[in-house]
Amino acid sequence: MHANHLLLEEPIRMATILEPSKASFFPAMTKIVGTMGPTSRSREVISGCLQAGMSVARFDFSWGDPEYHQETLENLRAAVKTTKKLCAVMLDTVGPELLVVNNSDKTISLQEDGIVVLTPDQGREASSDVLPINFSGLSKAVKKGDTIFVGQYLFTGSESTSVWLEVDEVKGQDVVCVIKNTATLTGSLFTLHACQIRIDLPTLSDKDKEVIGTWGFKNKIDFLSLSFTRHAEDVREAREFLSKLGDISQTQVFAKIENVEGLNHFDEILQEADGIILSRGNLGIDLPPEKVFLFQKAAVYKCNMAGKPAVVTRVVDSMTANLRPTRAEATDVANAVLDGTDAILLGAETLRGLYPIETISIVGKICAEAEKVFNQDLYFKKTVKYVGEPMSHLESIASSAVRAAIKVKASVIICFTSSGRAARLIAKYRPTMPVISVVIPRLKTKSTKARQSLIVRGLFPMLADPRHPAESTNATNESVLKVALDHGKASGVIKSHDRVVICQKVGDSSVVKIIELED
Repeated sequence: MHANHLLLEEPIRMATILEPSKASFFPAMTKIVGTMGPTSRSREVISGCLQAGMSVARFDFSWGDPEYHQETLENLRAAVKTTKKLCAVMLDTVGPELLVVNNSDKTISLQEDGIVVLTPDQGREASSDVLPINFSGLSKAVKKGDTIFVGQYLFTGSESTSVWLEVDEVKGQDVVCVIKNTATLTGSLFTLHACQIRIDLPTLSDKDKEVIGTWGFKNKIDFLSLSFTRHAEDVREAREFLSKLGDISQTQVFAKIENVEGLNHFDEILQEADGIILSRGNLGIDLPPEKVFLFQKAAVYKCNMAGKPAVVTRVVDSMTANLRPTRAEATDVANAVLDGTDAILLGAETLRGLYPIETISIVGKICAEAEKVFNQDLYFKKTVKYVGEPMSHLESIASSAVRAAIKVKASVIICFTSSGRAARLIAKYRPTMPVISVVIPRLKTKSTKARQSLIVRGLFPMLADPRHPAESTNATNESVLKVALDHGKASGVIKSHDRVVICQKVGDSSVVKIIELED
């Protein structure tokens, strides 16, 4: 795995760093996933989020009922119509999530070196001595010396209200713990994370299946984010469940890697999943802190080489309550882009944060700046070497289209596709210009395939009339191409005398051609 050297022209003039960036129709090639919630569910705010660069809306079912999320989704649909910005829908499952239940909502103070008991008896009131939990099997899973984390961080984005516990002894179904740091817990729900311990609960719970089968089916979701994916079998089970639901069998399954068990089975999970979400909140607890960056870089690299989207979470937590990210957070976003990440997923920052629109805008700007110094040439050579020879027919066409576009300094690559696979392969080689994916749906299919491009770096879908086939029988499918070029001109991506690389099927052959636009 090679380091991505930055593209900086020698000699480096520091003053040029402060020069304002040129405005672009596409704010960034890297995509932004926004989590919908209390501060981001109105039509006005969602419209602002779409204008700022959000292309996937995530609905997290670990809180809120289906009716609440349905109202938000209706507002999203209205915002999509008014802004004319496409947006995909992602359903995030609950999975085997452990929670501390504080029904009284009272503030709980925990003192360092004190003792607290975790009990599955939810009839007991949460206090400084007892914390009721939603899982009866914890006492069988842990042993003396194990580490347990309890905190509100997944709900607020802040890790200041969290406590580390060390298991002292197991008494029946209760787990007696020593408190390792003084903390104050506020609110009704806290997540509980047992570090590097297998929790014997299904990845896809009955509640998850019910939500997918009703809300997910009704709304024809584009992506399923499978929380706490630990094995490839988890992905296969989710896909099998989706296939029985008919209309949403095309939904893509993204494996959410949240613990060491998922890390250990990463390669087999990647093979089965349509994409990977690196859930750094839980990973940051399960892994030693000094190992987190290495796992991120290795995982993103593997996703890149497989041509599958890699999504990184927990990047600008401080923006939940602040207008600007910290210096470390801004650098973290840029490094994720330089690592090869396809999308940045914002959680609490847009779910409950005070500045959802500003957060999306700032993250987009950081991504765009990092993309300018992303060494595409090195990345391209590395990918071609990894793929090896002989290349598959499609892979050869995709890499040739990117190479040609870079050599002739094309302003855009236009790819005609019905499944989206050819366009995703082109994007895999990370061209420096946008890839407009002209998705020509088969008459019986919906626009799911187009929206699924919205999580892939550099790929921008355009839905064409299904009466135009993706495979042209004559050498030029002029009508669809004209629509695509007009779309590019209207959006400011294509100008007179620009060169454009076209990738399409003509009969049984795949063709890459270069055209130069006249006035």
